[in-house]
Amino acid sequence: MRGRLCSQLPMFLLLLQPWETQLQFAGPRCRTGPLDLVFVIDSSRSVRPFEFQTMRQFLVSLLRSLDVGPNATRVGVIQYSSQVQSVFPLGTFSRREDMERAIRTLVPLAQGTMTGLAIQYAMNVAFSVAEGARPPEARVPRVAVIVTDGRPQDRVAEVAAQARARGIEIYAVGVQRADVASLRAMASPPLDEHVFLVESFDRIQEFGLQFQRRLCPQDLCNGVDHGCEFQCVSEGFSYRCLCPERWQLQADGKSCSRCQEGHVDLVLLVDGSKSVRPQNFELVKRFVNQIVDFLDVSPEGTRVGLVQFSSRVRTEFPLGRYGTAAEVKQAVLAVEYMERGTMTGLALRHMVEHSFSEAQGARPRALNVPRVGLVFTDGRSQDDVSVWAARAKEEGIVMYAVGVGKAVEDELREIASEPAELHVSYSPDFSTMTHLLENLKGSICPEEGISAGTELRNPCECESLVEFQGRTLGALESLSQNLAQLTARLEDVENQLATQK
Repeated sequence: MRGRLCSQLPMFLLLLQPWETQLQFAGPRCRTGPLDLVFVIDSSRSVRPFEFQTMRQFLVSLLRSLDVGPNATRVGVIQYSSQVQSVFPLGTFSRREDMERAIRTLVPLAQGTMTGLAIQYAMNVAFSVAEGARPPEARVPRVAVIVTDGRPQDRVAEVAAQARARGIEIYAVGVQRADVASLRAMASPPLDEHVFLVESFDRIQEFGLQFQRRLCPQDLCNGVDHGCEFQCVSEGFSYRCLCPERWQLQADGKSCSRCQEGHVDLVLLVDGSKSVRPQNFELVKRFVNQIVDFLDVSPEGTRVGLVQFSSRVRTEFPLGRYGTAAEVKQAVLAVEYMERGTMTGLALRHMVEHSFSEAQGARPRALNVPRVGLVFTDGRSQDDVSVWAARAKEEGIVMYAVGVGKAVEDELREIASEPAELHVSYSPDFSTMTHLLENLKGSICPEEGISAGTELRNPCECESLVEFQGRTLGALESLSQNLAQLTARLEDVENQLATQK
């Protein structure tokens, strides 16, 4: 849930700009090679006029980044609501200007939302040779981009599976009110590369940039002095450095270090209340997996548990269930959104009483493994958090609070450990909360911090007792020497005073 001040003014200014100049994608024109690309556009009544205008601008700008031509990228556009209408088939236009002209005159149908019907039309008609698609034996990739803002009024899973079986690669782009489960049912695997969520139509260019990078592979690593310590990977018109497994990319974006100096039992409490909304809950899950990416997840290293809360509390998976980061991330993506209220205090109680128990996979206190709780919420709790927040800290759990949107600062501070500036993070918007990762990485996984240098040793072992005794005797000996030096200095001062008299 995000609140915008003066939200009407930016949209009004957007509409005042010449629409050919908006939503421009950076970089040279994409040389993809042969490609048959069909856009399947939702024009149901729920898409408001200015939103439909923005979608048309998005299509025009994306066209300008493609290498359009009979032997390169062929483009078709269909729109749908309760019926399906072909705006122009794949074989109609070979010039970008003609396509843009047809898109400018596009009038929305403004009826229901029959997405399954649109997919069936794309499969049987839009990608047919008669409509301009190249024959299957030509092995030209077929790509469908479905843009929708709501829940389908018909079934999509079966027809989408048929389309994928026929070799059509499907990207599902959900805007604002889109149903996440339907997007996942439509899209091709892997879902994290084919399902896109944007909060509003004026942010749809974010998908355009990512889609452009997918279509335009360039090996920049061979042409620039990248400086990557381990591996360079080209991504569209840019590149990034990669680190080996269980190593972390540093702030310079080039060097790597390991985020496993110590061991942590980490429990994540995720707000699944109705105010979060389904599309934002998917963003939260991706955010959680980005946290997992910089942890050394293993039975001997960092253990991760996940709890979702709304009006009730549900352990999605305990600390002891998964032994690898891949298993944790897969389990996170499978979590189903609860909705309902926001009982953060109840969630904290559950964490204290159950999540950090040995029965749930937490390591015994004798092993001295730090216990960390991270609470993620987007609003004010409907119950009291103070009692169980204090209890968590009394139990030795280091608490972090991450707030988004209408989260209350005083409540976040009450949940978090001291100092608050190191344990409280806030983002006004779900789509921009990734900037919090650096702060969390520096806190949960510091080079010198709560988890650094933790040894899994039994403090009652003979070797540990001898080591403790040695350190204690050494400290006492040092203190004794310091006292002797201080006494000698005091005697010198007294002698000097006596001589002056």
